[in-house]
Amino acid sequence: MNDEQRPSDPLETLPEDTGGLGPESRPQLSLAERYGIAQRAAGILAPVLTALLAFLIGGVVIVITTGKSPLSVYRAIFDGSGLNWFLPWISSDERTLAALNLQQTLIITTSLILTGLAVAFAFRCGLFNIGGQGQYLVGSIFAVWIGSEFSGMQPLLHVLFAVLAGMLCGAAWAGIAGFLKATVGAHEVISTIMLNWIALWVGVFLFGLGGPLQNDTQTSVPISNDVAEGAKLPVFWGDPLLQGLHVGFFIALGALVVYWLTLNRTTLGYGVKAVGFNPEAARYGGISVARNYFLAMAISGSFAGLAGAIDILGWEFRLSTSDIQANGGIGFGFVGIAVALLGRNTAVGVAFAALLFGALVNGTSTRNLDPEIFQPELAGNLTLLIQGLVVLFVGADIIVLTMLGKLGRLRRRPA
Repeated sequence: MNDEQRPSDPLETLPEDTGGLGPESRPQLSLAERYGIAQRAAGILAPVLTALLAFLIGGVVIVITTGKSPLSVYRAIFDGSGLNWFLPWISSDERTLAALNLQQTLIITTSLILTGLAVAFAFRCGLFNIGGQGQYLVGSIFAVWIGSEFSGMQPLLHVLFAVLAGMLCGAAWAGIAGFLKATVGAHEVISTIMLNWIALWVGVFLFGLGGPLQNDTQTSVPISNDVAEGAKLPVFWGDPLLQGLHVGFFIALGALVVYWLTLNRTTLGYGVKAVGFNPEAARYGGISVARNYFLAMAISGSFAGLAGAIDILGWEFRLSTSDIQANGGIGFGFVGIAVALLGRNTAVGVAFAALLFGALVNGTSTRNLDPEIFQPELAGNLTLLIQGLVVLFVGADIIVLTMLGKLGRLRRRPA
C-alpha cells in the first residue's frame, strides 16, 4: 500500500487546542438521545414561553381596552395573590396582609393541583378527561352528605370517611366514561361532557327545595346541611374563621407524589403510558387496552372527587344549588385542563401551573385587586383570557423543538 492509499492518522490533522482528542474519540449521541435532550429542554422552555406569550397578549388587551399599564396591573395581581409574602423587603403590615392573601391562593391551588392531575393522568393514557367538573361535583355532594351526617363519629374517622367517599364516587363517575370507552368505543369527551350535566342537575335536585338532602332547618333555602365540626379539616396556618390554609394542601402535595410514583414506578403506570403512546402496540405486547382505559379514567376521577371533598371539608362546609350551577360553568374541573396542559402532564409542572392559576384567580378577585388600578370585574375576564391563551399556545413545544433542531444543525455545519 503506497502513501497515497494509506489512511491518514486523524491525530495528525487535529488542531492544537483539541487536547489530542479526535472526532472519533468524542462521544457521538444517537438520534434518540438527541431527541430526548431536545424534549427535556422543550419540557422546561415551552411552558415558560407559553405563559409569557399569554401574559404578553393579555397585556396588549389591557392597553387597548383600558389604557392602563400592564406592568402595574400584573403587579397588583401579584400583590393580591399574596406571593409578595416571599419578598424580604416588604413591611410587617404588608406581610400580614400578604399572608392572608397567600392562604387563599394556596387553598385554590390545592383544588387546581388535584383537578389538574385528574386531567393529566387520563392524558397519559391517551384520553381527554373533560369531565373533571362533574367528578368534582360528585365528590362534593357525597362529602357534604357524609360530613353533615354521622355527627357522633370520631373526628378523624369522620374526615377519612367523607374524603374516601368523595374519592370513590368521583372514581365511579369517571369510570362510567372509561367503561363505555373500553367496551363500545364511546368517545370519552362526549360521555364526560354528558356526565358533567347529569352531575349538575342531580345535585340541583338533591339540594333543591324539597330535595332529599335539603337543609333540615332552613326549608325555604336550597342548601345542604352544614358539615359537622368533627368532619372539618384542621387549619394549620391562619385563622379558621377567615378560611385559613387547611391540611388539604398537604393531601394535594401527597397526591402529586402518588401520581409520579404510579406512573414511573408501577406496572399500572407502565401500562397506562404504553397505551397512551400506542394502543395497538400495547395490545400486541399483551397489555389490556380496555382495562387501562377504565383504570385511567377511574383514577383520574378519584383525583377530581378528592378535590371536591377537600373543598367541602376544608372551607365551604355546605353546598347550595347556586354553587352547583356556578361550578357547572367555569369551575376548578375545567381550569384543571389548562393546568395539565401547561404543566405538560408532569407532577412538578402541574404543581407550578396550579400555583400560577391559583394566584391569578385570587389576585383578580374583587376583594384583593385595587379598583383604581384595574376593575376587578374585568380582571376576572382577564384571568379567563390568559387561561384560554395557555390552551391555545400549548403547542409551543413544537416550535421550541424546531428551533433547537435548527440551532443544532447550524453548529454541526462546517465553516
